[in-house]
Amino acid sequence: MKRATGIGGIFFKCKDPKALKEWYTTHLGVDVNEYGATFEWKEAAESNPKGSLTWSPSPETTKYFEPSTRDFMINYTVDNLEALVEELKKENVEILDEIAVYDFGKFVHILDLEGNKVELWEPK
Repeated sequence: MKRATGIGGIFFKCKDPKALKEWYTTHLGVDVNEYGATFEWKEAAESNPKGSLTWSPSPETTKYFEPSTRDFMINYTVDNLEALVEELKKENVEILDEIAVYDFGKFVHILDLEGNKVELWEPK
């Protein structure tokens, strides 16, 4: 079974998310929204699917990355979240929450070996 298929997002803490997003817009031309930015690309010249990566600065006071004490969280894309969660449970990986379903896909959070919170995402 395929597990992680790519990186879907990079989330990190910063002192002033609004100012940082404005800086990246002004100096690097990043097209931001309230969450950050989404970078899209074609998977291959002859393919239809688009790939994307979310870039998301968060307030340094966010609790979203807890229980990790790190200032970042990486989101990995997966093909079959339900099957992967079952495998991870068998491997004694700490699953932090139930699978959540949204219009844009399914999500769950786990902890890695060093206590970093990791987000797994099965895009719709």
